Amino acid sequence: MKIDVSYVAELARLELTEEEKATFQPQLESIVEYVDKISSVDVEGVPPMMHGRELVNVFREDVVGESLPAETALANAPARTGDEFLLPKIVEGAES
Repeated sequence: MKIDVSYVAELARLELTEEEKATFQPQLESIVEYVDKISSVDVEGVPPMMHGRELVNVFREDVVGESLPAETALANAPARTGDEFLLPKIVEGAES
């Protein structure tokens, strides 16, 4: 299958040299051939799945523990106000 690398590059808004086009030509053709090969596999009766094997979450129980003292937590803060971190405003147009 012949891929028009110039057209694909244009769609992706990429400027490629002739050397780059020559490099990418066989790579893109190989990728498309592989996708064609995959699409020919008979998957009739195979249920869709998110992963190749069953996944199980292993969450620990949420238990309240002892917190850090405020002074320790704020020790390396670049800026603070009382017992709180002082952060710069990051949303344009938002009111303080």
